[in-house]
Amino acid sequence: MTKTTTKRLNKFISDTGYCSRREADKLIEQGAVLVNGKAPELGTKIADNDEVSVHGKRINQVASDKSDRVYIAYHKPVGITCTTERHIKGNIIDAIGHDKRIFPIGRLDKPSEGLILLTSDGDIVNKILRAENAHDKLYRVTVDKPITPSFLKKMATGVPILNTVTKPCQLTQKGKMSFDIVLTQGLNRQIRRMCEYCGYEVKRLVRTRIMHLTLKGLPKGAWRELSASELAMLQTSVAHSSKTASPK
Repeated sequence: MTKTTTKRLNKFISDTGYCSRREADKLIEQGAVLVNGKAPELGTKIADNDEVSVHGKRINQVASDKSDRVYIAYHKPVGITCTTERHIKGNIIDAIGHDKRIFPIGRLDKPSEGLILLTSDGDIVNKILRAENAHDKLYRVTVDKPITPSFLKKMATGVPILNTVTKPCQLTQKGKMSFDIVLTQGLNRQIRRMCEYCGYEVKRLVRTRIMHLTLKGLPKGAWRELSASELAMLQTSVAHSSKTASPK
């Protein structure tokens, strides 16, 4: 006898790449989601043969090997906003113009540039973003005045911003007024806030690497799908990463 697999409705919707689980819950509450033609409750579980539609359009279950998922590397220019809200001018979705529904993994501020990943795989997002999974990102930062040893030390040790203290990080001075910084966190405008606390203003910020993925060969404003080897390495890197926060 074949065993029927089930998953929560919000996860089913998220896995298809339609939206996040939180957004899926909102859609369910708003009555935009139907399961087999009927309005479901929050927490409803979906079996393989159930039919799910959002706003009257059927959405299909993700392939078990995720062969139908999209994984993109994009060299974001200054001025592009990392939002899926299409009414916002200069949004990242219109900038890329992909024919499938995708969303960014994390964000880069509008004044910042560099590498950002986009996907239709809702399962991988938190695995990459959650700080406790320690997936590193490299940034090249240019500031408004000469860098001092005390600035580097303070930034590397931890800076109080947003009612917390940033995790210790690695800094390498690259020029009189520029440095590289490796972060595993993704606090809102983190580097800019850290520099501001230390009395500096960021003049240019470029993310050059996310884990093993870099900007090499990717011109500003261009995007490409991850290669099979890049994707395999990415899946291996996040295989044991948590999608949710550890209990405190």
